[in-house]
Amino acid sequence: MSGCFPQFERLDELLTKNVAFWQFMPFASEQLVWEQNYPELCQWLMSLSDDAIECYIQDGKALADELARWIPDAVELYELSHVTAYPIEDKVLPKGLDVGIPGRKWQQITAFNGAIPALQLPWLEWCAGKGHLGRVLAASHQMPVTSLEWQKTLCDEGDVAARQLNLPIRFVHGDAFSPESDQHICAEQHAVALHACGDLHVSLLQRVAAKQGKAVTISPCCYHLIRDKQYQPLSQTGKQSELVLSKHDLRLPLQETVTAGERVRRQRFVEVSFRLGFDSLQRRIRGSNDYMPVPNVQKALLNDGFAAFCQWAADKKGLSLPYGIDYDHWQSQGEQRFRFVERMELVRQLFRRPLEMWLVYDRASYMEESGYRVSVGTFCDKPVTPRNILIHAQLNLAG
Repeated sequence: MSGCFPQFERLDELLTKNVAFWQFMPFASEQLVWEQNYPELCQWLMSLSDDAIECYIQDGKALADELARWIPDAVELYELSHVTAYPIEDKVLPKGLDVGIPGRKWQQITAFNGAIPALQLPWLEWCAGKGHLGRVLAASHQMPVTSLEWQKTLCDEGDVAARQLNLPIRFVHGDAFSPESDQHICAEQHAVALHACGDLHVSLLQRVAAKQGKAVTISPCCYHLIRDKQYQPLSQTGKQSELVLSKHDLRLPLQETVTAGERVRRQRFVEVSFRLGFDSLQRRIRGSNDYMPVPNVQKALLNDGFAAFCQWAADKKGLSLPYGIDYDHWQSQGEQRFRFVERMELVRQLFRRPLEMWLVYDRASYMEESGYRVSVGTFCDKPVTPRNILIHAQLNLAG
C-alpha cells in the first residue's frame, strides 16, 4: 500500500480472515457460536470464572496470548492495535475556564488541546455543544474560534459563558450536515472535532478536504451513527476491502470500557440477563427462533423485577403475554445465556481496538490521498476516555 499507514492493509487482511470470531451478534445466539468448529475454545471459555473474565478484559496482552491457541493472528492483532502517544504540552490556562465542565470531560479537553500543534490559525469547532473545547482553544492560542452547533440552547449558553470569560468565540447555530454549513469552512483555518459522532466527523473531513483547509484535528467517536445501512469507506484501500460493516459491527469498538465498579457490573448483569430471558421467552411464544431487540430501558424499571421488565418489553414490541408464565424459569434462562454472551464478547474484545484502528486508518488514508500530511496517535490514557485516538491532518503545501 502506498502512503504512511501500512498497518491498514494488514489489519484489513487479518480482520477479514477472522470474521468468524467477531462479525456476529452474541445476543442472537442461544449458545457459543463456535461449538462445532472450535469445541476446545468453547470448553476453555466456559471454564473461566467471572473474575478471570474481568482480568482478561483489563489485560489485552494476556487475552491475546491465550486466544492465540485458536486464533493464530491474535498477538499480531493486539500489536497492530497500538499507536504511539502524542506529546502533550501542559498549557497554562486562566482560572475559571473549567466552570460547568465535568472533571473527566475537562481532562479530555485539556489533553486534546495539549496534543494539537499551534498553527496560529483561526479555529472552527465542529459540533461544539456549549463550546467547552472552544474556550480552551481561544484562551491558550489567542486565536478566534467559530463554534458550530445545531442546538440553539447550547449556542446561547455557550455564548453567555464566552462573553463572561471575554473570549473571542462566535457561536453559529447550524446543522453540520446542511450545505449552508460549508460557508463556515475555509482554507485559512484549523478545524477541530472532539468526539463528534459518526457521519458528523466524516462530513467535516470531507468538507475540509474539498476546500483544502490548512488543518483538521479530530477524535472519532460513535462510528455506528451513520446514515447509510452499511459503512461507506472513505479511502481507496478501504473501498477495496472485502469487509462489509453493518451498524452492529461498528458498535464493536465502543463496547471497550474503562474498569467498571461492582455496582455497574451488577446492574449490567441484571439488564442483560433480563433482556436475554425475555428474548428466550418471546421465541417460545412466537414459535420463532429470531432474536427480538427491545429499546433502551430506564434503569429504575429493573428494580421492579423480571416479570415487570417482560411486560414492559412485550408492550414495546406489541406482543401479548399469555397467563401462567413461569418467570423464574425464563429469568434463569437469561442468566445462563448471559454467561454465553460474556464469553463470546471476551473473544470479540480482541478485535475491538483493531477494528477501531481500521476505521481510523480509513479516515487518515483518505486525508492523505487528499493532499495532507497525517499523523495518528493517542492524546490521553484510556481511563480518561477509551475513545482516545487523535487524527491530525495538515495540508501538504509542498505537494
